[in-house]
Amino acid sequence: LWDCPACSIHTHSSERVTSLGKDWHKPCLKCEKCNKTLSAGSHAEHEGKPYCNNPCYSALFGPKGFGRGGTESHTFK
Repeated sequence: LWDCPACSIHTHSSERVTSLGKDWHKPCLKCEKCNKTLSAGSHAEHEGKPYCNNPCYSALFGPKGFGRGGTESHTFK
């Protein structure tokens, strides 16, 4: 048995997915911003929390304006 870092419920190994060095329930591994369910290894991490690569991680922590599209994609100085 192990504790899911998202919901803290004890569960069996058949229901887990390992990511960010922790074991999660499959439906509990979600993007911190948009709440989309993620797959192990197919997401980004910031301060120990999972984020979908695009658009959330790129928009929050990538280069300024990255991933937003349109004229907002570029920063002019």
